[in-house]
Amino acid sequence: MAESSAAVYVEQSGPSPGIFLPVADVRLEAFHPGGPPRDAGDFPVDGGELWSIEPRSDPHVVATTVWQSRDDAAPDGRGVLRTFADAPATEWRSGLATFDHRQIRLELVDPMGLDDPRGVTVKRFPNWGDASDLVDVLDLRPDGENRFRSVARAGHLRSVVEGSQLLGQAIVAAGRHCPGRRAVSAHMIFLRAGDAAEPLRFDLRELSTGRTFTTLAVDVTQSGRHCATANLLLDVTAPDLVRHSEDPPDVPGPYACPSYDMSVTGRDVRVAAGAYTDDPDAPVGPPVVDAWVRFRDLPDDPYLHAGLLAQFTGHMSIAAALRPHSGVGQRQAHRTISTAINAIGLSLHADVRADRWMLYHHVSTFAGDGMTHSECRVHDEQGRIMASFSVDAMVRGFEGMTAPPDDRRAL
Repeated sequence: MAESSAAVYVEQSGPSPGIFLPVADVRLEAFHPGGPPRDAGDFPVDGGELWSIEPRSDPHVVATTVWQSRDDAAPDGRGVLRTFADAPATEWRSGLATFDHRQIRLELVDPMGLDDPRGVTVKRFPNWGDASDLVDVLDLRPDGENRFRSVARAGHLRSVVEGSQLLGQAIVAAGRHCPGRRAVSAHMIFLRAGDAAEPLRFDLRELSTGRTFTTLAVDVTQSGRHCATANLLLDVTAPDLVRHSEDPPDVPGPYACPSYDMSVTGRDVRVAAGAYTDDPDAPVGPPVVDAWVRFRDLPDDPYLHAGLLAQFTGHMSIAAALRPHSGVGQRQAHRTISTAINAIGLSLHADVRADRWMLYHHVSTFAGDGMTHSECRVHDEQGRIMASFSVDAMVRGFEGMTAPPDDRRAL
């Protein structure tokens, strides 16, 4: 229906963002004016003309809608205006069209800023956002003495803060508090879910500090409610007296592994053997998931790189625990089974470069009593170990509920 390298991305206060294309890049000959009534909030800007096509034999192309702007007007404070490729935000103008993503598949081609064609991946729209948005979320703002505050960013499908995001934010806050020292150990327990649409507050307390080590306690709150608590150890580090490390797992390199769309442009995720799946009917396998991860265009900030490594530690350990068991999968999470990360313990063994390939090796060592435990490592592409982490999580049925859970907020 359309292809463009001059798309405009619009975020709004409504339920989902929008992608606008120049009308010249749309096959308007396939459409005719008019169409089914649209629901309020379907499109990021009011007004415009509705176009549609008649249902065809292809079931994936039915009642497709196009919005065409009549006015030379920006979205007038309704949200963020971002562009792809060669369409600067100042050139928001009439003659743009958008599609109803509920009725036609919209894809973003994500080249990761590299010349290597193997680095090009495709993300389905609407996506959560870009790697730059994730950096913005992790990059806490000072908010008084020993206090930091986050910006809020909620996805259009789910508005619950990931626990590993809180861990990554705490590591960034600790680095800002103790410049010149690296977080070498961080343990966080998650007490209650946070709302991704609201900012979070991080209060730091120095438990001890000396010539080499600093120990911090971090409390995370939101609207006066305690969400998480952590202890972090920071170190100036020292030259090796001894050194050894665990070898990396024997898995194919990143470009030999299929990509997985986790709804973030600027972040490339490749899963060995396609082992990460939400399908309850997927073939069973060992409780192991190996994934390559890399980010595009990051600031030269070691605390943000470490925070990004930490942010991904909560993503795949539950899937590793479910993999040996038929009939269960992450597609059921927050709908028919209750899952959540309860605690993460992370040890950082080296400076991190999250804009280079990182191999996450997830091994679930136990599942039972409604809980799972995983022991995991992160290696760089040369095989050097950068981090070790453990994850405790819950996997259990919903008990005592009289109505189906709201999967936008349920754990």
